[in-house]
Amino acid sequence: MAKREGGLAGMIPGQVIRLSKSCIGDAERRAVIGVLDREYLGMGAEVQQFEQALTEFFGRPAVCVVNGTAALHLALQACGIGRGDEVLVPSLTYVASFQAISATGATPIACDIDPDTLTLDWRDAEKRLSPNTKAVMPVHYSGGVGALDEIYAFAHKHGLRVIEDAAHAFGTVYHGKQVGGFGDIACFSFDGIKNITSGEGGCITASDEAVLQRIRDARLLGVEKDTEMRYSGGRSWEFQVRSQGWRFHMSNIMASIGLAQLQRSNEFSKKRRKLAISYDRLLSKYPRIKIINHDYRQIVPHIYVIRVSGLASKDELRSLLLAQNIQTGIHYMPNHWLDLYKKPPNYPNLSSTEQAYREILSLPLHADMTMKEVKYICETLIGILDKM
Repeated sequence: MAKREGGLAGMIPGQVIRLSKSCIGDAERRAVIGVLDREYLGMGAEVQQFEQALTEFFGRPAVCVVNGTAALHLALQACGIGRGDEVLVPSLTYVASFQAISATGATPIACDIDPDTLTLDWRDAEKRLSPNTKAVMPVHYSGGVGALDEIYAFAHKHGLRVIEDAAHAFGTVYHGKQVGGFGDIACFSFDGIKNITSGEGGCITASDEAVLQRIRDARLLGVEKDTEMRYSGGRSWEFQVRSQGWRFHMSNIMASIGLAQLQRSNEFSKKRRKLAISYDRLLSKYPRIKIINHDYRQIVPHIYVIRVSGLASKDELRSLLLAQNIQTGIHYMPNHWLDLYKKPPNYPNLSSTEQAYREILSLPLHADMTMKEVKYICETLIGILDKM
């Protein structure tokens, strides 16, 4: 790869600025070693402690599971959503949102986005209602929640459950409360590159205790009340199962990492916000680049996404940036283009989603980045665009 010039003088030649990464240190390593030393690696005391810490963080109960996709799947199932039902969801999301819906037997109904926030356009979603619609799944894209009040009002009007895909929004505050600390149901991901990580993992928050209890049982193969046994270091030998369950519980190893990361969440949030504000300042005046206008006093960004106009080839731009040791990404390919979820020929258009996909580009963002790297990325990007 080409050696960097200018902004990152003194860094290791050829060192790539990664799009995303796990940001871990000695605290996480010590936590994992502690679990290994105790030789109880499955679901036990550490998972209980992580749930208690998350419950305090959100201000309402949290239940931990193996990943964010499982969180969405179990939340849907716990609401009684299944075969023959439909769930409204923006097409511009990772396929996990759609897979979680179809895993229950329900059908994901692809909806358009607001072109300014890249989150669910509730007016478009309302046009796609049918007698089979049972829930709406807003996706908190890049950490922003979009028109969440309007989405809840729309859902209430039509008697729909709201299952928030908050995988990008850990730490985001809305109306003075943590996302996940209010509303119907919220689902988070703690995979390796999220705002905090447990290696893999996720959680569901809700105030509906019946939903939470169904999730607790379903994550342990439907074995009723087995959670209490696991937390005490035991397990149920004689038990009852009345509903479909899955092996979706979190392990003590994962929870130990999550506990250490949760203690660093303020540090991570401040850094992500600072990086995003720097990107905004350096890119907002360039005419071919449109930024997402986030209030970073409230929002903790998981990814930093821009829209670039007039591109003949986004692949060429990404290749030129990579030649200068800058990784980029695309969040995301529209789900209604995937064979499994492809829209029928007469499906109402999703023009805002398709236009956004032609323009979106994700720039590096993680808590180990420096302001110097942001400056280099912005200077390099603008320099390349000036020649394209």
